[in-house]
Amino acid sequence: MVRFLLGITLFSTFVSCSDSSESRSSVFFGGEIVTPTSDYVVLYHNDSYVDSVKLDDQNRFSFQLNNIEDGLYHFDHTPELQYVYLTQGDSLLARLNTVEFDESLVYSGKGSEINNFLIEIFLKNENEEDLVNSYYELDPEAFSKKIDSLHSAKIDLLKELDIDNQLTPMALSMAQASIDYNTYIHKEKYPFYHKKETGEETIHELGENFYGYRKDIDFNNKELTYFRPYFDFMKWHFGNMSYVTCLENCSTNKKPVSDRLHFNKHKLALVDSLVKQTELRDILFRNVAMDYLLREHRPSEEATVFIEKFKSLSTNQEHQEEIDLLYNGIKNLQPNTTVPNIVVRNFDDKEISLKDLANNKKNTVFYFWTADQKRHFRNVNNHIVSLEKKYPHYNFVGINLRTNFAQWKQMMDEYKLDKDKQFFGENFKELQMAMIIDGLNKCVIAKDTVVVDGFANLYTSL
Repeated sequence: MVRFLLGITLFSTFVSCSDSSESRSSVFFGGEIVTPTSDYVVLYHNDSYVDSVKLDDQNRFSFQLNNIEDGLYHFDHTPELQYVYLTQGDSLLARLNTVEFDESLVYSGKGSEINNFLIEIFLKNENEEDLVNSYYELDPEAFSKKIDSLHSAKIDLLKELDIDNQLTPMALSMAQASIDYNTYIHKEKYPFYHKKETGEETIHELGENFYGYRKDIDFNNKELTYFRPYFDFMKWHFGNMSYVTCLENCSTNKKPVSDRLHFNKHKLALVDSLVKQTELRDILFRNVAMDYLLREHRPSEEATVFIEKFKSLSTNQEHQEEIDLLYNGIKNLQPNTTVPNIVVRNFDDKEISLKDLANNKKNTVFYFWTADQKRHFRNVNNHIVSLEKKYPHYNFVGINLRTNFAQWKQMMDEYKLDKDKQFFGENFKELQMAMIIDGLNKCVIAKDTVVVDGFANLYTSL
């Protein structure tokens, strides 16, 4: 609970703004960002834009919001984002350092208690990740005891918070969800991770109470639809249920059908039968379609049929267009196609296309990195040094993503990167769809502007 004892000085400019609010229906949300990585802070509710403000000359920001809906929001300071829970009448200040974005984020003022708690639980779950991974080799009963103990400790913290602050029912529900659904994810993962850890040939038999929490799951909670623990649980749950459904109804020799199309049809059907809340249905359908296409990597008649099935279920036109764009990207990265003619920028802020960068007799390897994944950035640069020694006849080209231009240039200088081999990708969405960037270890290998391998892995394909 030490984090809840931390606070920040209420800046006089902020105090005057928040105190002058005459309406209890308004919300003041402001703060200070140390070492900013962007000029703006952008506020969203679910996936909808609410407002944006520019940092002042002291790196402070403030939103004055009138008649907004109580609930979960998130604010974006590129390339980072984090949740903030806002209730009418709140006067909330945040302070953070982008060097350690989540770890340094602290709230003060009216509404700070629930927000500091959500951050605290988020960090606890991150810090427990290695510990939980060590539990997967245990038998189901021992695993449950360990996981339930971690869950109980967090619930005790929530009870203390509620006694001291008398949270609203909605805030209490959100805090409870942040604890529960992360715990449930571990349970959904268990049979697959246990099989991997122990080398067992089949899924371990589980007790009848192992999934006892499932009877209380709300598949139609609109307030939680865009809350990461809730949505991640849904992904794991429907994957788990699809596996079991296939094992029981379609398997031979107690092994499920391994065909991805078959498996993802199960997922679409289960989501369709259990989830009625439109937004959650649509983003789950989108996730299933994305997962199938990104793993399959090959255009086919079956993929076309699957996309049509997805479109018949989804009501979100943007998602449908996105899946079409993804599939076109996959078709355009097949061997012997031409490298996408996407524009990036060099250190001097001049535009150059990926096609031009690949226009030489050497094999060109396009790889990707981002400033907010520092460990990956350092690892991949060390790996590139070794690859350049091993493959001197290859040309390795780094494309930066989701970083502002000034920060990218600063990192180029700080790490002494070769400016002739590093480029800035300004339009992330365009690059993501054209180069099918489904992970930071993804790379694309080309020669003389022609794709050799559009779905290579920097660590396993070379």
